[in-house]
Amino acid sequence: MQTILVFALLGLGSGAVIAAVALGVVLSWRGSGSFNLAAGSSVMVAGYMFWAFRTGFFHFKLGTWPAVIATLAFMVVYAVLIELLAVRPLRAASPLAKLVASLGVLLLTQALVQVIFGTSPLASPSVLPDSVVVVGGVPVPVAQLILAGGVSFLAAVLWCIYRFTRFGVATRASSENEVAAVLAGLDPNSISVANSILANLTAGAVGIAAASIVGISATTIPLLIVQALAAALFARFTSFGIACAAGMAIGVGESLIFYASTQSWFPSHKGVALSGVQQLVVFVLIVVALWWRGSSLPQRGELRERSLPRVPKQDQLARRMLPIVAACAIALVLLPSEFRQAVVTGLVGTVLCLSFIVIMGYVGQLSVVQLALAGIAGFGVARMSSVYGIGFPLGPLIAVAVALVVGVVVGVSALRVRGVTLVVVTLAAAVAIEKFVFANPNWGGGATGVTVQQPTLFGIKFGSDAGFRGLDGSLPSPVFGLCALAVTAALYAFVANLRRGELGRRMLAVRSNERAAAAAGVNVRALKVCAFAISSILAGVAGVLFAYDFGTVSASMFDVMTALSVIASVYVLGVTVVQGAVLAGFGMVGAVVPLILQKWVLPRDRVGLYVQLLIGAGLLVQLRFYPDGILIASATKRERRRAERLQLRATSAAQPMSEQRAVA
Repeated sequence: MQTILVFALLGLGSGAVIAAVALGVVLSWRGSGSFNLAAGSSVMVAGYMFWAFRTGFFHFKLGTWPAVIATLAFMVVYAVLIELLAVRPLRAASPLAKLVASLGVLLLTQALVQVIFGTSPLASPSVLPDSVVVVGGVPVPVAQLILAGGVSFLAAVLWCIYRFTRFGVATRASSENEVAAVLAGLDPNSISVANSILANLTAGAVGIAAASIVGISATTIPLLIVQALAAALFARFTSFGIACAAGMAIGVGESLIFYASTQSWFPSHKGVALSGVQQLVVFVLIVVALWWRGSSLPQRGELRERSLPRVPKQDQLARRMLPIVAACAIALVLLPSEFRQAVVTGLVGTVLCLSFIVIMGYVGQLSVVQLALAGIAGFGVARMSSVYGIGFPLGPLIAVAVALVVGVVVGVSALRVRGVTLVVVTLAAAVAIEKFVFANPNWGGGATGVTVQQPTLFGIKFGSDAGFRGLDGSLPSPVFGLCALAVTAALYAFVANLRRGELGRRMLAVRSNERAAAAAGVNVRALKVCAFAISSILAGVAGVLFAYDFGTVSASMFDVMTALSVIASVYVLGVTVVQGAVLAGFGMVGAVVPLILQKWVLPRDRVGLYVQLLIGAGLLVQLRFYPDGILIASATKRERRRAERLQLRATSAAQPMSEQRAVA
C-alpha cells in the first residue's frame, strides 16, 4: 500500500503538466472558440527558453529569476505572434481551418525547436527545491508537491478572474455569443489576445517549474495534448477546476499503471511488460467523456457564418490522370533506383492522402487515425506471412479487413460528436495504436520492426525484388512500382467519382449541415460510418503498399507527428480535391520532393525536420491567403473564368437577336 502511495504522489509532477496544458486548452476555447492542438508546445517552448537563458546557449547567461522573467516575457511575445499569424486572420474561417491552424503552429514550433536546440532531451536547471518531505510515511520530492500545488493555485486564480472580474465577464459574453458581445461594445480580438497571453503565461510558468522534473523533450511534451484534451473534455472546455483535477488524476493514474507494469501479474511478453497501456486508458477515457458529454459540448455564437472549403467538381478526369500516370510509368523505368523508390513512396502516400480526402474533404471530419490504420494493415500483412504463412493475395485482404474493422470501431466511438471534435478521439486512438499495438512485439514490431515477405502469385514475383530491374539494373524493381501505379490510379478515379455519385452528394450534404441532411432523409450516423469504412480501406491499402515497398514495417513509420504532417500537407494543397492528395503524397518524407531537397538543397540528416518546418510555415501562410487550399482556390478561379466566358457568349449571341427586333 505504501508503494502505491509513492507512485501516486510521484505522478503529481506529470499530472500537473497535463493539467497546465488542459488549462491552456480551456483558455483557448474561451478566448477564440477553437481547439488548440499546440497547447503543449507552449510548455515545451518555455522549458527550452528557460534552459537556454540559464545555460548560456544564447552566448549570455542569466540567473534564475532573470531567466524566469525573460522566459515569461518571451511567452508574451510568442502569444502575440501566434494570435497575429494563426488566430486573428482566421476569425471568419471554418472551425476546421482554425483547428488546422493550431496544427500548423504545433508543427512549426516543434520543428524550429529541434532545428535550434537539437533532437535530444535536455536536463534543465531546477527552480524548485530538491529536498524530500515525508507524507504518510512516504518520502516525496518537495518539487512534485510544489508543482501540483502551483498548478492548482493557478486554476483557482483563473476561476476567480473569469468569475468575478470585468475581463472574465467579457470573455464569457464573447464565448457564449460573439454577436451580442460586439453589440455590447466588446472587442473579440482584444479578448482573444488577452486570453492567449494568459494561457501562454500559465504554460510558461509551469514549463519553467516542470522542466527539471519531467525533462525537456520536443517529441514528448507536445503530445501531452492528448491527455490534456481528455481532461478538458470532462471539463466541457469551460471549467478550470475540473480540467485541473482531471489532468492531475490522469497523471497519477499513468504513474500507477507504470507501477502495475512492474508486477508479475501484469501482461508481458518474454518478461517485458506490454507498453502503451497508459495511452490505451486515455483513449478509453476520451471515449467515455465523449459519450457522456459529447452531445452537450459547448457551442459559440459567431460574428459570421463559417463554411468549410469548397468541393470543386471533378471534371475532365481522364485528361488530368493520363499525363500523370504516363509520367510515373516512364520514371519508374528510366530513373535511377533512389528516384524510383521515391516515386513508389509518392504513389503509396497518394493512396493514404486519398483517405483524408474522403473523411476530411467530403464529410468534414478531421481524423488523425488514418496513418495508424495504414500501420495496422502493414503490420497485419507482415504477420500474416511470417506467423501464419498466409501470403498474397489473401494476406493483404485480411490485413485491410482488420484496418477496416478498427477504423469503423473508432468511427462508431465518436458518433455523438460533430466536425472538429472528432480530432480528440482519433488523435487519442492514433497514439494508443502506436504505443499499444506497434510498439508491442506480440502483435506489432517492437523496437526492431517486422520483415515483410514480397508478393508472389503462381510463382511470379511482382514485388520490389522482381526480376526486371529497370535501366540501371538495381533494386527496387519497377514491377512493384507499376503495380502500385495501377492501384493508385484506380483508387484516384474511385475517390474522384465518389464526389459525383449519390453517396458523395449525401456526404457533402452531411458535411454542409447535419441537421438539414437528416431532415432531408439522410441517415447521418450510417453515412459517417460508411465514410470511415471507405477511408479505412484506403488507408489499409496504403499500409499494405508501404509494407511491400519498404520490405519492413516499424512503429516509427506510423507515428502521430508524421500523421499530423500529412494532414497539414493535404490541407495546404486542397483537402477536397484529389489532385491535392497526389501532391501531398509526393511531398511525404521519402517521396520525390523531399529526395530532391535532400540531394541538392537541405542537409541530408535533417531533411525530415526541414520538411516539417516548411509544412508548418506553409500551412499558416496558406490559411492566411488561401483558407480553402491552393488547388481549391485555383479551381475556383477557373470556374469563375469559365462562367464569365459562358456569360459573354450568351450576351454576344443575344445581341444580334435584339438588333433584329429593333430593325423589325
